[in-house]
Amino acid sequence: MRHFCSSPGSRPTPAAFPLLIKPYQCPNAAATNMESLSKMTIRKHRVSGTIRTAAALVFGLLPAVAGGPVRAQATPDRAIGDWTLECAQPAGAQGEQCSLTQRVYASDRSNIGLDVIVFRTADRQSQLLRVFAPLGVLLPYGLGLRIDAVSIGTTEFVRCFYPEGCMAEVIIDDILLGQLRTGTSAEFVIVTTPGEPIGVPISLQGFAEGFDALQ
Repeated sequence: MRHFCSSPGSRPTPAAFPLLIKPYQCPNAAATNMESLSKMTIRKHRVSGTIRTAAALVFGLLPAVAGGPVRAQATPDRAIGDWTLECAQPAGAQGEQCSLTQRVYASDRSNIGLDVIVFRTADRQSQLLRVFAPLGVLLPYGLGLRIDAVSIGTTEFVRCFYPEGCMAEVIIDDILLGQLRTGTSAEFVIVTTPGEPIGVPISLQGFAEGFDALQ
C-alpha cells in the first residue's frame, strides 16, 4: 500500500483536494513519544537556522505522562553525507532510538525551510518519514514529493504545532524506500499562496547509508 498518493493532471483546488492517507497510528506509548521528540528536534534545528547536536535534538527531553520531564542519555551525532544521524536512549527504554535528519530551504526563499526526520518506530515494524513545514502553509494542498523529477505523489498534513510548524507523516514502504535509496535528487512541494507551489530541494546523498544505520 502506498502512502504518497499520485494524482495525475493539474493540482486540485483546495475545495476539491481529498484526504489522501489515514494518519499513521503509533502502536504503543514508546512510539508515541516520537512526536514529542520530533518537536524537540524542530525547536533546536531552528536555532540560528542550522542543524544542531543530534540526540539532544530528538531524544534530549521526553515529556512524562505524569510528573516532570524525563531526560535521555545521548550519544554524539554523526554526519552521513548531507544527513545527520542522531541517537539517544530515552529514560526507561531498553536501547537507543535513532533518527536521520536534514534541514532544507527553498532555493529562492530562504525563509521557507523544512525539517525532515526519518526514523523507525519503537517496535521496529515501520519506518516513517516526518516533515515539518512552516506555519502558514496551505493545508489542503498537502505535501508533494518528487524524486529525479518524477512526481511520487502528495500526502496530507496531519496537524500543526506552535511554533514548530505543520507536520506531514508517511510510512516508508519498500517502493518509496527504493526510490529514496537510488534517487539522485528529490524535492518536496508545499503551497503558501494558491497557484504558486514552492519546491524545496533535499539531498539524497548519504540517505542509503544513514537509513541502514538507524537502530
